[in-house]
Amino acid sequence: MSKRLPASPAPGLLEAFCAEFDPLFSKRNQRDAFRQYLAHLLLPSERNKTLTGLANTEPLVGAQHARAQQLQWFLSESTWDAKQLNQQRLTLLRTDLSTTPTVAGVLVIDETGDRKAGTKTAHVGRQYLANLGKIDNGVVSVTSLWADEKVYYPLEVEPYTPADWFERGKDDPEFRTKPQIALELVEQALGAELLFRTVVADSLYGEHSGFRSGLQQLTCGYVLALKPSHAWWHPDDEPGSLVDIARAAPWHSAEEAGAWIAVQRQFRDGHTQTWWALEVNAGPYGVEKANRALVVTTDPSRLPELSTWYLISNLPVPESDRARTSGIAAATLAEIVSLYGLRMWVEQSYKQVKTTLGWAEYQVRSDRAIRRHWALVCCAFTFCWWHASHQGANHQYPKETVEQGESPNDGERVTLEKKLQQSAKGVVAKSLATSSSLAGAVDTAVAVLAGLVTTPTTASLTRTA
Repeated sequence: MSKRLPASPAPGLLEAFCAEFDPLFSKRNQRDAFRQYLAHLLLPSERNKTLTGLANTEPLVGAQHARAQQLQWFLSESTWDAKQLNQQRLTLLRTDLSTTPTVAGVLVIDETGDRKAGTKTAHVGRQYLANLGKIDNGVVSVTSLWADEKVYYPLEVEPYTPADWFERGKDDPEFRTKPQIALELVEQALGAELLFRTVVADSLYGEHSGFRSGLQQLTCGYVLALKPSHAWWHPDDEPGSLVDIARAAPWHSAEEAGAWIAVQRQFRDGHTQTWWALEVNAGPYGVEKANRALVVTTDPSRLPELSTWYLISNLPVPESDRARTSGIAAATLAEIVSLYGLRMWVEQSYKQVKTTLGWAEYQVRSDRAIRRHWALVCCAFTFCWWHASHQGANHQYPKETVEQGESPNDGERVTLEKKLQQSAKGVVAKSLATSSSLAGAVDTAVAVLAGLVTTPTTASLTRTA
């Protein structure tokens, strides 16, 4: 049997990373295109990372250039499987001690939308795009992401197809709602034996009884958001919504907090905030009922919209009857707040994959090509963590530091960004390239990862009262 021809090597550690995927590509030109695609996703660019942008050709006429056509073929026509690529990516994450999932993490479910013109692109339609906050023409996908206090990365992505694409609309057996897709992603994570503490998601899923009951049937814990107006049947003279319950709860000051419990939230940049949590015992919610409801806020007297959470959870109260019989691990009120705080990592993830790595900048229309582009973007994102781990950089705070909510002394450690930059020395070009070969991708991964880890996002929460 003849030996496979080697691909043109990518710069630095990117080559070692790409080599982990080589068995998935049957031809040399596929392996070359894979390296080129990832490297250009990681490279800084003043242009959108469209096919012509990645191929470095002129946007219009340049679409017919051989380099652009090769990437077009790689996405649309060549023989490789995006699912296999994603599984290999997740295998690398799971086998690396710095990124392997643990029971301290959560499974974040969310959806994201991207504006797209026309009617021919797969899954496109006039629908609500959450990131724009309005109805527009675009593509929406449902995503799952694993996160703990130190690491986060995307797992799976599944496009939502509007009802207009089906002959019988929403009555078509092939049509799936976003909560139905989300439940399938949870089932995939459980089927893969992925470790996580609970599922967290926003109010689109928290308000959906079918999604909640599906998680309950899977014996899966959840902490989901609700709308402030979330209500239940009640007599006219009693409060019957979460916001009414919160407004009726006695509050005079931090010293006279009534039923409100102080929760100290620790952020990655070292600062702390005191939030207040209220356990709701009304209507369908309570300590011994199937679901608990919480109101969590920075100010119980005003309930500011941007810093008030309304949550529902099936995690039992410790030492309750449900804790002994439900099969779901119990959680204190403060633990529930901490778990939901990890949902914010999905928003940070979107900033990286969309702003830096070109998530929505594909110039293809078919379902297969779009899924392949998303899989490649996720690979580029994963390379940032992989690069840090394989250069020996310590991108995690010591365990005791995380638990105590304190940052290491500046004199005792070099900042993450400097360490990563030092780790990249010797593998990054120090001058302009003299040919069309790639240079600098590793250095960009360093900058991307430094931004991921040093961003002041919530890190830990501890109960103080």
